[in-house]
Amino acid sequence: MTGTGKLVRLILRRDRIVLPLWVVLLGLIPAGYVASFEGLFPTEAERVNYAQVSASNAGFVTLYGPLHGSSLGELVAWRAGFLPVLVALCALLTVIRHTRADEEAGRTELIGAAAVSRHAQLAAALITTCVAGVLLGAVLTAAMLGQGMPAMGSVAFGAEMALTGCAFAGVGAITAQLTSSARSARSIAVVALGVAFVLRVGGDVSALGNGSLSWLSWVSPLGWVQHLFPYGVNDWWPAVLTILFTIAAAGTAAVLLTRRDFGAGLLPARLGPASASFGSPFALAWHLHRGLLLGWTAGFALLGLIFGGVGGSVLDIASDNEGLSDIFARLGGSTALVDSYFAGTAGIVGLIAACYAVQATLRLRDEEQTGHAEAVLSTAVSRYTWAGTNLFFVLLGPAVVLTAEGLATGLAYPQGDLGAILAGTLVQLPAVWVLAALAVLAFGLIPRLSAVAWAPPALCLLILLVGQTLQLDQWFLDISPFTHVPHLPGGDATATPLIALTLLAALLTATGMAGLRRRNIPA
Repeated sequence: MTGTGKLVRLILRRDRIVLPLWVVLLGLIPAGYVASFEGLFPTEAERVNYAQVSASNAGFVTLYGPLHGSSLGELVAWRAGFLPVLVALCALLTVIRHTRADEEAGRTELIGAAAVSRHAQLAAALITTCVAGVLLGAVLTAAMLGQGMPAMGSVAFGAEMALTGCAFAGVGAITAQLTSSARSARSIAVVALGVAFVLRVGGDVSALGNGSLSWLSWVSPLGWVQHLFPYGVNDWWPAVLTILFTIAAAGTAAVLLTRRDFGAGLLPARLGPASASFGSPFALAWHLHRGLLLGWTAGFALLGLIFGGVGGSVLDIASDNEGLSDIFARLGGSTALVDSYFAGTAGIVGLIAACYAVQATLRLRDEEQTGHAEAVLSTAVSRYTWAGTNLFFVLLGPAVVLTAEGLATGLAYPQGDLGAILAGTLVQLPAVWVLAALAVLAFGLIPRLSAVAWAPPALCLLILLVGQTLQLDQWFLDISPFTHVPHLPGGDATATPLIALTLLAALLTATGMAGLRRRNIPA
């Protein structure tokens, strides 16, 4: 363990922006749901009706998990049921960034030349990520206590997020030992997270029927933490199961580290096809982006099926709530209610698509750090051509995934207007391009701080989830480009904000490309 403490300090210095960002942001989001539920369901009877409809709906159970109560705290904890997936994703990426990615870039070899043990870097990454998860849980607990929620339930709620981060930090540590590429390690880790989510969904949805497959949720770490049931039974024994899993995963990763060569993975590297043709920069860019694009497209299609399936239950919930019924009667009845729901989901989907666009943009930075960009630019390929062919997929990719989500949503809700639902999804594109352009700007001007490109999506997520609930000033809400997008279906479609956002994205992209032309590669 020699050198572990200093490596922890190094990780904290390198992640001094990104790490506090996701810890604080994800920790504060659930607090915004308290006031929202108090306003929508002020009486116990309304909360009971809402809980009965939600607990028996397969779409809601798929998205948020099981609901076993109707108290305000139980509803808030259930509504934050997708948050453990985000916490797990952040933990996975953090561990891989400071293990496999550093080893691939050569930083681990440089550090290892000093008085540092072989296990120190893995230990430092795990310690830092687990402590970050615990801090996230502490922030969430403090925020819920500040809203006047019960103490024991708030502690259990915070423990749910902390345990999720620790468990999937161990998963990330294992996947970092499997391949020689950080990109492949991330892909395997995300697939593992997806499998855990699907197992949790399969078990919970089965419990609504005959329950023959309800045991599946007990095979998934996501299922374990959600069975703590904060503010309800506060069942702690699944926490013990999660802690044991974390210890086992960390120990397995440490053993696997000693069984592979430095710079290699346990899985043998697969040679590319002999007939592969990279005769043009565009062909190379397609080879680099196709896996990412296909994976995100499949994920968005699945998300669309979930949102479309939930759409039919929106009317049931409103009919059981007199306040909501009156509100939507004034707005135009059931049609306005469903349109408002799909307009809200379109904003969420647009923000997720922006994360895809940022990830695709930062692939340029990965190519630069691994030395692949130098090899390409040593040929008769200009910087503009190299970057431009990659940015083509940054612009096209969000359009493809948003189309997939809009079509899937419309097909899963046949009572609605497929064209209007699809238009509400695609209208998010200019806002997505603005966040992608900010990533291009960061890559072109401050390449060593390219990770700061994740800050705008995080800020937009905060504004989307809690901006209206906390009644933030309009100037702050206007920071998000998604605030200016027309709310479709049901709203007024105007071209002016879309044109303005597109021009802003073009200006930011041009500035970033100009910076790329003038700086060193690598930088």
